[in-house]
Amino acid sequence: MKRSIEDTPIVFIGAGNLATNLAKALYRKGFRIVQVYSRTEESARTLAEEVEAEFTTHLEELNSFSRLYIVSLKDSAFEELLPSIVANKRKEALFVHTAGSIPMNIWEGRTEHYGVFYPMQTFSKQREVDFSEIPFFIEASTSEDAELLKAVAATLSERVYEADSEQRKSLHLAAVFTCNFTNHMYALAAELLKKYDLPFDVMLPLIDETARKVHQLEPKDAQTGPAIRYDANVIDNHLSMLADDPEMQKLYELISRSIHNRTN
Repeated sequence: MKRSIEDTPIVFIGAGNLATNLAKALYRKGFRIVQVYSRTEESARTLAEEVEAEFTTHLEELNSFSRLYIVSLKDSAFEELLPSIVANKRKEALFVHTAGSIPMNIWEGRTEHYGVFYPMQTFSKQREVDFSEIPFFIEASTSEDAELLKAVAATLSERVYEADSEQRKSLHLAAVFTCNFTNHMYALAAELLKKYDLPFDVMLPLIDETARKVHQLEPKDAQTGPAIRYDANVIDNHLSMLADDPEMQKLYELISRSIHNRTN
């Protein structure tokens, strides 16, 4: 009798934002999460209880017989712990990391079966995401391993792609602009609003409409505001309002000139 993909025993190494969301999503799809590792017992235990798995805070106690090991750690921690992660595991075990910024070849010479399992999204433990809308980018050392990873990803999302390490680095860089820098703009806006005793939630309809527009328009075509025409009166007034915060003032000017130069 042929075993289903959901019978694949999985170990999660890491219990942060991404690992928490991914492990819970796979668990809901019927996958067997057999163990969760984290440096902190609270994180390991919390996630393990949610997916009915064992937990450990010691890499030497990692399950040695699993088929798939999903590593979701900070880049620096991953490189430090990598030798211990692959030690004493069975030959057929497949090791993958979930990072956009780390090349696949970091595994070379350490294990026979390896790859990357990269869901491109922003994750927080406090908020569940809809994986059906998240693109997965897969890379693996063999075609058989790639097919396994694609099959696992396909249980969560219809948007599953193969991408090599260079492509994934570009995706990660673009994601930093799209997500991290954009969210920083929200944080700066919240500071300004707080200064004038205004709530940040008045911005939410604007944020939502801005995001909706790029589903139908090219981002360049969706751009509005004084920077497109470089309206000096408005821009100079805004700059004067930021005189008490030279860093934000400089940022405003840089971004305004970038918008003007790239939309004209």
